[in-house]
Amino acid sequence: MTDVVRSAEAHGAVRARRSVLYMPGANERALEKARSLPADALILDLEDAVAPDAKAEARQRVAAAAASGAYGHREVTIRVNGPGTAWHADDLRAAAEAGPDAVVVPKVESAQTVREVERALEAAGAPDRTAIWAMVETPRAMLDARAVAGASERLTVLVMGTNDLAKELHAEHVPGRAPLLTGLSLALLAARESGKAILDGVYNDVRDLVGFEAECVQGRQFGFDGKTLIHPSQVEPCNRVFAPAEEDIARARKVIEAFELAEREGRGVVTVDGRMIENLHVEDARRVLALAEAVAGR
Repeated sequence: MTDVVRSAEAHGAVRARRSVLYMPGANERALEKARSLPADALILDLEDAVAPDAKAEARQRVAAAAASGAYGHREVTIRVNGPGTAWHADDLRAAAEAGPDAVVVPKVESAQTVREVERALEAAGAPDRTAIWAMVETPRAMLDARAVAGASERLTVLVMGTNDLAKELHAEHVPGRAPLLTGLSLALLAARESGKAILDGVYNDVRDLVGFEAECVQGRQFGFDGKTLIHPSQVEPCNRVFAPAEEDIARARKVIEAFELAEREGRGVVTVDGRMIENLHVEDARRVLALAEAVAGR
């Protein structure tokens, strides 16, 4: 049923999703501009970026854009309006027919919602390659993130909705995001346990590139695969932060070479630059190289 999605995601393939840019579905010029931006992935948005009286027209425009094949290597997704809204069902049908790389579903709080979206997509004829990306953005979603992440093999990515989470928590937006760290950690744990990718939330001040880069670094250190963005100016610094640095790549190669040499020589102890190397370090090193290859393929 979802063989393509399953083989590409659940079995360890690494796909570059450093920068994932929201593009307003009602803005034709923005959709055209996205064809030349260096973002790894695009979210063509039918939800927050589109006024209620423009939803139907934007749906047609976004579906045509997603089906056009005009975005090159970029992963193209469609964010539908949330479950329970007047536009949700029509959005899902249009997205299924367009066949994007994924359908981004906001306000996902339960495994049941994921399964309902999956059934609706399949009933509408969505191709196997069209995945589900679930946005987790409420306290309930954080507490049930494990069930959400494991609800379907078609679900491949969790997306943090940090603005809504802060609103629900009555929290302030502060440097370091201390009020959100528990929620971020719960979602990360759920994603990693289920083998799914996970994207950090947006940074709201598009003029503050210093603060934005600091938050990218924090997200990378936490373990996020990339970050969702609201402005093209955020793409390049985000790509740089979430890509392996040259020294990371060099060290990864050194670790793998040392470990493989020790195996051939029958040695049980491996050290690199004075540090003990185990299987887990080798797995990390191989992932660094796989991500570097994915980025280079861009």
